[in-house]
Parts: sequence; C-alpha cells; structure tokens
Amino acid sequence: MKPSQRLYVAADLGHNQSVVLDAGQAHYLAHVLRLPAGAAILLFNGRDGEWLAHLSQIGKKGAEALCAEQTRTQTPVCDLDLLFAPVKGDRTDTIVEKATELGVARIRPVLTERTIVRKLNLDRLRSRAAEASEQCGTLFVPELFDAVALMSLLDPKAEQRVILFADEAGDAMPVAEALADKPARVALLTGPEGGFTPAEREKLRASPRVRAVNLGPRILRADTATFAGLTLIQSAWGDWV
Repeated sequence: MKPSQRLYVAADLGHNQSVVLDAGQAHYLAHVLRLPAGAAILLFNGRDGEWLAHLSQIGKKGAEALCAEQTRTQTPVCDLDLLFAPVKGDRTDTIVEKATELGVARIRPVLTERTIVRKLNLDRLRSRAAEASEQCGTLFVPELFDAVALMSLLDPKAEQRVILFADEAGDAMPVAEALADKPARVALLTGPEGGFTPAEREKLRASPRVRAVNLGPRILRADTATFAGLTLIQSAWGDWV
C-alpha cells in the first residue's frame, strides 16, 4: 500500500525501530485519515533519512509505527539562514512555512526599530515549519530561534556568515553578483513593514560581513521580499544550482 501520510518525529529511526507518535499525529491518522493498523506511512527526523513504517497500533490509546525500510538517505542541508523582521497578521506564519519549503536551515526573527510585532508564538511557528517539511518532501525541519536585536548580528563575536541585506534603496548589487565568490555560509536579512531606518541601513552597509542586494525593480512587501530573496539565493548559490 502506498503511504498516505508523511510525518516528522523526534525519535531515532532504524530497521525494526518502534516509534510512538504524538497525540496530535495519532488523532489525525485515526480520526481524520481513518487509517487502520498496518497502514503504511513515511517518517523522517532530520538525522536518519526517510523511513517506510507501518502502524503497529492505532486507537484511543495513541499510535505507534514500526520502521520497515529506509526510502531515502539523509542529505546535507544547505547552510542558509533566514533573518527576518516579524510582520503583522498571519504573514509571519507564512514566512516560516515558505522559508521551510525553500530550503533554509535556520530561521531567526530580528527586531528592528520599525518592527511592530515583537512577541511570537515559537511553538506554533515550529509546528508550521514541521508541517511544511512534511508536505514538501524535505528531510529536515529548520531550527527556529528566539528573536534578537538587529545590531547584535553585527557584533564581531557573532557567527562569521555572509549576510545578504535586502536593501530597497535601489543602488545595491544583484544577488548573483553578491554570491559570485561562493561563500560557505549565507544568510538573507529582510526588514519590517516600512523598511529599515536610515541609521540601520548605514550600519548594515558599513559591516564587512553584510552585502546589500536588490530584489528587482519593484518595491516588495516584507513577506514577498523574503520569498524572492530566498529564491534568488537558492538559484545562484544554494541547492538548486
């Protein structure tokens, strides 16, 4: 039977390994999909590849699955981070979801002077990332970190990663040009509604680790800029190349 569901789990995966599914997963399989015992599902955990498993138990007491065979081996994750200013409404959730689909390894909210949304439900965002990974076929779920102040990214003690700063000023370089030297580690930084302040832009442009890039001839909303920037990075430098 072809697997009808793909699930992210924290447990180790291996031949004949039994995996206890969480309550939400058990409820979905039993009461939404109405899968019987013996039904085939796919499991992944970001470490052990993807495994075909069969439900050994499903019912009111929960669900367990027994790993049968590995269907895909674990592949390296593209060393790409997303640094983004949270935005209003459900668009922050959408940013996390689409960034997962576009293959980022880590996601970190950034607080700027014009950031309006400063409190985030990280558990909900992690769930959105896991659901996106399940649906799009990746073998990992990006790490999601607590928010940090924008200027902390420029601390000399911070990780030495090239940061592509999406600058709407119009005099920045194309993404492909900014990545021509093929840096080992890259992050995309996008701003909030209203953009970065002049003082923030000046400090970012003065940092040797930051490269100002443009995302085309039109002014993009904050969430759209994130998707456009990640797409350009992946096509010029990442795992789409």
